[in-house]
Amino acid sequence: MAVFSVLSLPAIAHEVVPAIFTLNLQTDGTYTIQSRLNMEALVAEIDPALSDTNDSENAPLYDALRAMPPQEFAAQVEAFVPVWVEGIALDFEGRRSVPLFESVEVSEVGDLALQRLSSVVLRGTIPPGAASFTWQYDAFFGQSAVRVGFEGEEAVQAEFLKAGQLSKPFPLGEQLQPKSRSEVAAEYMVLGFTHILPLGLDHILFVLGIFLLSLHVKPLLLQVTAFTVAHTITLALSLYGFIALPASIVEPLIALSIVYVAVENIVTSELKPWRVYVVFGFGLLHGMGFAGVLTDLGLPPNEFVTALIAFNVGVELGQLAVIGSAFLAVGFWFRNKPWYRQRIVIPGSLGIAAMGAWWTMQRVFGL
Repeated sequence: MAVFSVLSLPAIAHEVVPAIFTLNLQTDGTYTIQSRLNMEALVAEIDPALSDTNDSENAPLYDALRAMPPQEFAAQVEAFVPVWVEGIALDFEGRRSVPLFESVEVSEVGDLALQRLSSVVLRGTIPPGAASFTWQYDAFFGQSAVRVGFEGEEAVQAEFLKAGQLSKPFPLGEQLQPKSRSEVAAEYMVLGFTHILPLGLDHILFVLGIFLLSLHVKPLLLQVTAFTVAHTITLALSLYGFIALPASIVEPLIALSIVYVAVENIVTSELKPWRVYVVFGFGLLHGMGFAGVLTDLGLPPNEFVTALIAFNVGVELGQLAVIGSAFLAVGFWFRNKPWYRQRIVIPGSLGIAAMGAWWTMQRVFGL
């Protein structure tokens, strides 16, 4: 049973994030869909393949919609709904059900450095005699996470889907049961891996920054292990509610951690003893960044620990894949060359530092 909290860390304004749908099956043969998503990005027709809305030619319209008062933007959403619902394919064994608009809730204009997520409620009818259904969200609108449950109860099953991907069939009635431990483990391991490759560019650059100054495997693995242990600690503490920092603080600090590691690579040619402790500290920050993902997508209460461990294993595998790829690309061939530092470490670190600095400016000032 997966829980998608509405108290998740707010996302940075220009980041393209998946829409979250909660589908409740009612005893009267109807269903409701409660969605939580960035409607400004949809109305502005931002390409979901972009990781940053600023990369779209429609970025000015997007920014204008984000600054629009709630009542005014709610009218824009209601006018857009007929186009939007055409991209929601609920198929009950060959019979498509088109949901109808019920309500929209738009938050007040707040910190423009953060996204404004709207809540839209739809309602539809389950065709008589249907035993299962599938969900598909049009690729034009991007990724989606859908959870399914019964009226008045928490969700029983959930699935995270790529843009345009068709879900597995969700059985109706008592057949809808929580996923097994092995299914949960496999699902969250994949989620953890994909959060690094290909989705986690900031985490990828941080790991590459660690890689560039570490010519030997043992100190490299020691730093990666310290990073993993640290983000596991804060991820668990965040999900259990013991610590909480807003994304407006966590995300700029993550970007600064990338800058620090890259700059240290440039100013020193030796791996200092304190590096592992610095990496551990930055790992604590990155763990809170991971928490934003899992809070949005949810962890199954009946297999909470399994999902948490599997997610971290997936993240670790993703990090090792990044390091392995970097080692095969440059480390294996060139790390013992006298020019390795001048031609690879310093230019690579300069690029990483520049990207980290740009992200810091974006995340602080909403550029």
